Amino acid sequence: MPVGTSVHEKTFALCESLNYREWSGYYAVSSYETTHEHEYNAIRNAAALIDVSPLFKYRIRGRDATRLVDRLVTRDMRKISVGQVIYTPWCDERGKVIDDGTVARLEENTYRWTAADPNLRWFRQNAAGMDVAIEDISERVASLALQGPTSGRLLVALAGTEIEKLKYFRVTRGTIAGISVEISRTGYTGDLGYEIWMAWEDAPAVWDALMEGGRPFDIRPAGMLALDVARIEAGLLLIEVDFRSSKIALIESQKYSPFEMGLSRLVNPDKARFVGQAALIEEARRGPRRQIVGLEIDWPSFERLYEEIGLAPQVPAIASRVAVPVYRRDAQTGKATSTTWSPTLKKLIALATVESGDAAPGTELEMELTVEAVRHRVPATVVPTPFFNPPRKTKTPIA
Repeated sequence: MPVGTSVHEKTFALCESLNYREWSGYYAVSSYETTHEHEYNAIRNAAALIDVSPLFKYRIRGRDATRLVDRLVTRDMRKISVGQVIYTPWCDERGKVIDDGTVARLEENTYRWTAADPNLRWFRQNAAGMDVAIEDISERVASLALQGPTSGRLLVALAGTEIEKLKYFRVTRGTIAGISVEISRTGYTGDLGYEIWMAWEDAPAVWDALMEGGRPFDIRPAGMLALDVARIEAGLLLIEVDFRSSKIALIESQKYSPFEMGLSRLVNPDKARFVGQAALIEEARRGPRRQIVGLEIDWPSFERLYEEIGLAPQVPAIASRVAVPVYRRDAQTGKATSTTWSPTLKKLIALATVESGDAAPGTELEMELTVEAVRHRVPATVVPTPFFNPPRKTKTPIA
């Protein structure tokens, strides 16, 4: 049975819908109201506060900390400075992704690592013989994601640090309500945003300070349904939906490499030896057999299917995580794994796995669509991701 995070009493008091889901053993709000429309709009037009404490969190420190992190991830940690955060996958010996997450270099030999799934055993297996301490701090450190166009100005008003000059994927220290926190310019929405890290027991006071101080900035708590729409617009992948961890995949086709996930820019094959290096070098030479891409579904064709049976178009408000076939001419080329209507772009979009020969932007494909229990195909075009990429996400100083 799930348990509450450190701010559960705060979120429960605000959750009118009582719509929850389980996330890594914790209660997570799906939507605070009966629909998530206002929460999504807060992410894109104001400020949204999201409890992301269920993330798995690890602290790695010691003389060999950098050596261990460099051994595990596909990025070159020698190029990462103190105060910098990276997004990275990490792989098994065959170059298949185990998980992805962020690694923040807090001090010369201290890192905070986040992951979607438990990874403590894997870290310790690869740390044999090293002078390094690996701690699971998941239940000791809470995290609140403050996302949206007004989030920066809100933090400038509340936190005792120069937030307006904090660069994208950097971390700094500050205080909120007299509580020492770490603030990283990161998030899962593809917008201007921050993640605030603090001791588990301090999170309720920080939540209250953000909600109270955020009123002039139109702050609103947001749940997982709004976050799901935003992350698809941002082209961000979700484990167990868009790809599977190689540690729990049942068959080979469920396993993905970084190249198949569109993360080739995050693989540095020429760096010091790391887990999966040989396999990734070979795959880079021959090329991946499939890739995750963005799809834009043709709206007139979508609309026409409903008009033909006398219905208005039925656009689901909730992002779909149900995989559906994708075709090139008469042959199936892959599957769409995350599909949503984008309220900002006014488009129906999807993340899909397709054969590499069909992955070039502009390629015309078809996606399966079921209308009134009848299966159809609608045209879909391969497009670059992210679908939504506002300049404010990375601009420094913030607007």
